[in-house]
Amino acid sequence: MLRRLRQALAKYWARWLLALALTVVAASQVIGVLPGEWVGRLDLFFYDLRMRVVKAELDPRIVIVDIDERSIAELGRWPWSRDVVAQLVKQMTQNYHAASVGFDVVFAEPDTSSGYSRLEELAKGELKDVPQFARQLQALKPEMDYDARLADALKGQPVVMGYAFSNESNAVTVGQLPAPAFTVADLGGRRLESVQWRSYGANLSQLQLAAAAGGFFNPMVDDDGMVRSVALISRQADGFYESLALATARVALNGKRIKPIFLRNDMMSDEAARDYGALDSIAVEVKPDTLFIPVERRMTAQVTYRGHGGPDGGAFRYVSAVDVVRGAYPHDKLDGRIMLVGTTVPGLKDLRATPVNPVYPGVEIHANLIASILDGDFKQRPDFAVGYDMLQVVLIGLLLGLLLPMLGPLWSIVLTLASAFGLGAFNFWLYDAGGLVLPLATALLLVAALFICNLGWGYLFEYRNRKAIVNLFGEYVAPELVAEMAANPESYNMEGEIRELTVMFSDVRGFTTISESLPPNELREYINVYLTAMSEDIRNDRGTLDKYIGDAVMAFWGAPLEVPDHAARAVATALRMQQTTVKLNEEFIRRNWPPLKIGVGLNTGQMRVGDMGSKIRKAYTVMGDAVNLSSRLESITKVYGVGVLVGHATREAAPGFAYRELDRVRVKGKNEPVPIYEPLAPEAELDPELRAEVGQWHAALAALRAQRWDEAEAAILALREKNARGLYDLYLERITHYRSDPPPADWDGVTTFETK
Repeated sequence: MLRRLRQALAKYWARWLLALALTVVAASQVIGVLPGEWVGRLDLFFYDLRMRVVKAELDPRIVIVDIDERSIAELGRWPWSRDVVAQLVKQMTQNYHAASVGFDVVFAEPDTSSGYSRLEELAKGELKDVPQFARQLQALKPEMDYDARLADALKGQPVVMGYAFSNESNAVTVGQLPAPAFTVADLGGRRLESVQWRSYGANLSQLQLAAAAGGFFNPMVDDDGMVRSVALISRQADGFYESLALATARVALNGKRIKPIFLRNDMMSDEAARDYGALDSIAVEVKPDTLFIPVERRMTAQVTYRGHGGPDGGAFRYVSAVDVVRGAYPHDKLDGRIMLVGTTVPGLKDLRATPVNPVYPGVEIHANLIASILDGDFKQRPDFAVGYDMLQVVLIGLLLGLLLPMLGPLWSIVLTLASAFGLGAFNFWLYDAGGLVLPLATALLLVAALFICNLGWGYLFEYRNRKAIVNLFGEYVAPELVAEMAANPESYNMEGEIRELTVMFSDVRGFTTISESLPPNELREYINVYLTAMSEDIRNDRGTLDKYIGDAVMAFWGAPLEVPDHAARAVATALRMQQTTVKLNEEFIRRNWPPLKIGVGLNTGQMRVGDMGSKIRKAYTVMGDAVNLSSRLESITKVYGVGVLVGHATREAAPGFAYRELDRVRVKGKNEPVPIYEPLAPEAELDPELRAEVGQWHAALAALRAQRWDEAEAAILALREKNARGLYDLYLERITHYRSDPPPADWDGVTTFETK
């Protein structure tokens, strides 16, 4: 028992140490000691998955004025002339009273579609001496200068002009930037980490100066080409500029001044605070209060995608631009909304790859950000994300490391799935309810690694142990017993130990005569059929087949698998072998083979069992006095004319059978006499006539041992008349012998055998 406990503990601690090693590897990846690019990609996959499972609901506050295929078909190809855009602006601001308008397009080049610029060239050149022409041209200017018409439409209206930054080496800076939200000088010497740009492509100066604000529409593109975040503030030269989404939301809220809010610890010195550079949020002055917008590193924000994008995405209402230009769209669905002007036409190249759709309208990215600003609902990767990841890795490593080695395959699967589901559900709850984007991949990979390693341990090591059990005992015991042993291999081994077992010896009577009467091939088949049948009887009753000794069979019960009723099973097997012999003889007679008769000896007692032999060859067998007695009993079955003989210990250990006591004998090599018995049948199945015969026999045997020769002889003669048995003839001969040569006065009725 102690040895088994040590083996179980050793196996458990080995698995625990393996789990600890995996946890250390996972923790090292969390803190960046090990490379983890692919883990980061897996975390992005989970981030995208979380985004896709959120159901979209229509946000009525924000409308996308779509430069769609229909608008282009009816108003002409893009870019439209500025007078059409001016009409669009007037409709949005004066007819539909937009809270703010954001243009996700840039007007960087002058509009020459009216021909006014060509006429100006003529007025300054070929027709400069024609005053009438110059006066007429000046009169036509309000009608033909489309840029001026658009600028007039923008003046005093809540319109935000979009523009683009660039870091391309060959990019050309054009247009007019809006006034920065704040400058480097405004920071008072503080360092501020941000996305920086070298150049820009902005709107015409007259347009930008006429507009209420401007905002860049550059997204942040991840390594996999996905847009998951946008910088709310970016730096160009010494100025910090608003994004289109931030500027449009600010204008809609009548927000004025923007300033950064830095993280600061009261313990920090002013110099340390200046160098720290960690930003907590962006503050927008919205009278009578202040709007705080949380930001991440480099003043970026995660885009919370609220649908799969486009007119059918379900998150925002799309209105065809031509309907707005004509004032044909219902006022109740458009009045007072924040409007974003953009396009869904693939040819205009404003479709982006996002977690929810690989062809997502770029204008809707800004709509999602505006909705987050209005609601104060941003998904953020918090500063404690690494600490959280470390905590969940350590906890899950300890939990599964302790529990998995103690569980079977089914419960290991249940625990693993429950752990993975729990991690995922808690992570999604923090995302959905708390707006926290926290890592998940490392913890899930650790769960999978712990499960696979435990499964691998079970397969490689337990399978090896079970295979060893099969190799060790497969030749000795039945396959179903080997399978039972393989389920708990550490409980079985080949080491020697003392146990109470029941051992059997079986031998063919007159085998020499049989072998002389059959050709070699038939003799081989004869013995193979016999040994197969006997072996099946033994193994079918949980016996262990020890060896074949020529025509003899040696077996035992109670090892390696513990069998509490080993004696009863051995007796039942011996009786069954006698019945099997009868059936075999029917076949042997049909094949003109000599009939088969066997003798079986059984004995129960303490004996050593285990792997024994030499360095050259070993075998799993039994040794001891109890084994020797069984062999002697088998050899004297022919003396008493019976098929099975058992020792007194076997009779006591298997009381469920009816026995005939045959004698008390002293076999060669033993001084103490032992009673010997013939098992007849299970007690409940014994034939009444045979039961009566056994009773008469026991009475005759008692008379003989009392030296009442005449009484014993008469009783045995009466028995022989009913049923002729070799046993009765043996005892009649002994009575005749005892009459002529009486035993000594201290005779104990024991028969001594001097040969094996």
